[in-house]
Amino acid sequence: MTDSVSSQLPNRPALLDILRQPEPWDVIVIGGGATGLGTAVDAAARGLRTLLVEGADFAKGTSSKATKLVHGGVRYLAQGNISLVREALHERGLLARNAPHLAWPLGFVVPAYNLLDQPFYGIGLKVYDMLAGKLNLASSRWLSRAETMTHAATVAPEVKGKRLRGGVLYYDGQFDDARLAMALMRTLFDLGGTAVNYVRAEGLVRNGERIEGVTVRDAIGGEAYTVRGKCVINATGVWVDAVRRMDDPQAQTMVAPSQGTHLTLPREFLPGDDAILIPKTDDGRVLFVVPWNGHTIVGTTDSPRDDLPLEPKADPREIDFILETAGRYLTRKPTRADVTSVWAGLRPLVKATGDAATKSLSREHTILVSASGLVTVTGGKWTTYRRMAQDVIDTAIEKQLLPQRPSRTADLPLHGAPRQGAALPAAQGTPDSYYGTDLAALRALPGADRMLVKASGLTEAHVRYAARAELARTVEDVLSRRNRALFLDAAAAELAAPEVARILAEELGHDAAWQQAQQAAFAATAAGYRLH
Repeated sequence: MTDSVSSQLPNRPALLDILRQPEPWDVIVIGGGATGLGTAVDAAARGLRTLLVEGADFAKGTSSKATKLVHGGVRYLAQGNISLVREALHERGLLARNAPHLAWPLGFVVPAYNLLDQPFYGIGLKVYDMLAGKLNLASSRWLSRAETMTHAATVAPEVKGKRLRGGVLYYDGQFDDARLAMALMRTLFDLGGTAVNYVRAEGLVRNGERIEGVTVRDAIGGEAYTVRGKCVINATGVWVDAVRRMDDPQAQTMVAPSQGTHLTLPREFLPGDDAILIPKTDDGRVLFVVPWNGHTIVGTTDSPRDDLPLEPKADPREIDFILETAGRYLTRKPTRADVTSVWAGLRPLVKATGDAATKSLSREHTILVSASGLVTVTGGKWTTYRRMAQDVIDTAIEKQLLPQRPSRTADLPLHGAPRQGAALPAAQGTPDSYYGTDLAALRALPGADRMLVKASGLTEAHVRYAARAELARTVEDVLSRRNRALFLDAAAAELAAPEVARILAEELGHDAAWQQAQQAAFAATAAGYRLH
């Protein structure tokens, strides 16, 4: 896994041919976000024949719209959820070890304006370090007022008439969520599994009372397929209830969706290497100001929704709240004119269903096995994706849906990870670092020196690589998830769309009409990421 198995993946016709094969799978995973990809990798690593189908693109929903932090959850520590924090910190350490090209340590400054803030935060964060054990990224420490201003030069020296007294510096992890999803997809192929995007699950196949497969449809070409498997896993995040009702139309609602909003600002709002944590806003939420890919992101908010759009729009009130709150703690107050991109994502908060078959293996994620054998998992966060996946397959084994085999992912390097002790081909946290050992293959493609989006480091070669090695099918796939241009600078991404469409058409064999349609579709999407 430490070196690239292949610089290319099967083309779409070859992948669709695999769906036509009559041989049953051991595991069929519905959903290509963090949980689904992690579950498929865990299954394949145990030697199980594994298929993953995703109705849109990998990480199109919630899993590309996180705060880009791999963290134990400081707020859970304050709530006294020690076991939850310990588990998340352990997983944070495993990810940093197994995917150093995708996750790295990030310092956080917690400014203290009240007399008791510094000792309160300082002691709590020492407990945080202790809970991480041998996998701790770095030790926290108190900062003087001068040191706080050095580490976070943009932090306001006075807030609400209270003078900055000092601060605490602690460390969590940072990553690129969509790029981690791509690495998991590639890891699945490396392990002998198969993943196909733009293939929608439309129904479940039964043999008597038991589920033994899924009916799916190619969202691009329209052809339908029946794929059979011993174990079907519903890992569709906030959309799990729709799949559960394919099994049981009367199934109770499991998920109460919550929307988080983030804003992207220019780098000068946070020019240093450390992030700022605002531990308690006026309404009791936590706000992060984080350097990411040469920009600054601010978020997240948390507000309930009663609908489930694949591309949710940020609430103007949430945007104003983020700008106003960040403005209090930064020496330069951001305005709407400064925002280069805004995005919103839905988070699956699990409701009590009253079903005795529900098995909660942690406070954050829930696994349910129906009477017909459908395994549903939802909740959780990116940090604990690997543990969630292990729990899902372990549960399927306990229910005798799969043979007994141990999980191997705790020590499994992800695709692109260098051999232990070897240097990364590019500096951590830069757009090229995410490719790890694949970087040489990418740079060998035509257009490696031809920049398309400076804000995100996108070159012509990146587009070609996305088509050949990462199953990119649309302009949005490239500009939103294979590269993060849309999340960093929506206007720059839109300007690059025509050339991205041209290169993709060349790679995938599409005509001028396809290019025009792609440009129009991307423009409509990008409009939702722009404030001006």
